[in-house]
Amino acid sequence: MTKDRNTADVAFIQALAELLNKNDLTELSVKREYGENDSLNVRVSKQTNVVTTVSAAPAAAVAAPAAPSAPPAAPAQADADPAQHPGAVTSPMVGTAYMAPEPGADAFVSVGATVREGQTLMIIEAMKTMNHIPAPRSGTVKRILVADGSPVEYGAPLMIIE
Repeated sequence: MTKDRNTADVAFIQALAELLNKNDLTELSVKREYGENDSLNVRVSKQTNVVTTVSAAPAAAVAAPAAPSAPPAAPAQADADPAQHPGAVTSPMVGTAYMAPEPGADAFVSVGATVREGQTLMIIEAMKTMNHIPAPRSGTVKRILVADGSPVEYGAPLMIIE
């Protein structure tokens, strides 16, 4: 019976993956109940293409979705979509963003603050683990794009550092 259930679970997960692709979804989470204290939790997700570009200029290191090079008019487009901004700091995972080390404490950074490479910008909680998000480069925080306690997706822009 266990072997049949394992085969059925594999078929179920494959069907979820097909559903994910067919409906152009990025993530799908399902809990299948078999009985009391017996269930299957499945999360199927699709990773988008991410390109990391590093330049000799300290403010030019980027971790953002792939985009073709644009003419000098690009800053206007970057303001329209923060993920395309050259100073965007993107989320390395899915989770909940926290701007301070604990409730009621001062935020790690604020708009206008000068940060150094490696300094903690925020925490993203994923699966009950607090993950410190370091600054990828030194600079000044120009915009904070997420609210304290808000959910974030993989690759979502968190803040702009120039």
